[in-house]
Amino acid sequence: MNKIIVTCDSTCDLSPELYEKYEIKPVPLGTILGEEMRRDGVDVTPLEIFDYIGKTGVLPKTSAVSVSEYEDVFKPYVDQGYEIIHINISSEFSSCYQNACIAAEELGHVYPIDSRNLSTGSGHLAIKARELANDGLSASEIADKLNEMKERLDVSFVLQTLDYLQKGGRCSGVTAFGTNLLKIRPEIVVSEGTMIVGKKYRGAMEKSILDYVRGRLAGRDDIDTSRIFITHSHVPDDIVKKVRALVKELQPFEDENILETYAGCTVSCHCGPNCLGVLFFKKKQ
Repeated sequence: MNKIIVTCDSTCDLSPELYEKYEIKPVPLGTILGEEMRRDGVDVTPLEIFDYIGKTGVLPKTSAVSVSEYEDVFKPYVDQGYEIIHINISSEFSSCYQNACIAAEELGHVYPIDSRNLSTGSGHLAIKARELANDGLSASEIADKLNEMKERLDVSFVLQTLDYLQKGGRCSGVTAFGTNLLKIRPEIVVSEGTMIVGKKYRGAMEKSILDYVRGRLAGRDDIDTSRIFITHSHVPDDIVKKVRALVKELQPFEDENILETYAGCTVSCHCGPNCLGVLFFKKKQ
């Protein structure tokens, strides 16, 4: 078997169990709370971030992985004769990909992939990278496959509040106030590496989330049903169970192929609490 290591930015939002199962090594981005730098998923959690924002009204800043940090991660593997596939958050959202490329050029044998995505959209690619490595593909072949596959990702979320986007300067205070007042729940879709507003749902949390899932899955024949993520920022368990049941009702996903994960700190800083997305591949045409 080829000596290949798969690494990824922590923004892939896989669970500890999935990182372990697929032998994927996450590299944490930084989250700055006040004057203190913390590492996504290592010494800060999304719930701590929500608590911090609730108490201070201040949105933490997020920090990309530096070139030297990537080198520290990659070099021990390269020195042991491994090639590395590294999955980055979209270059439209962060300088992580640029920094990973600089580190890769310095060390060699490293293949950074600009996922053009975030959260478990990128996570899908990380898992695929390990599966392809297990099938015996070379690192360069895996990189080529992933760069083709990323164009087929279908990634979106429905938000319950625009307050976090407003605090981060991504929408106006007036828009956020009006949206919250009217209980409008906007869908955010990842398209060409960036985020755009999709459909707008109305109503309470459960209704808007279930309507969103129907909007993404109902009546479609272009969905690859080999794996789907339900990724959320601590939506109540009873609603997530209803989402899982609805996914199975609308598309022929097997139980073991419906994977639930939590949005990490970097993503949660922008989407806020009770955000939920269903993320999957579309079929190859």
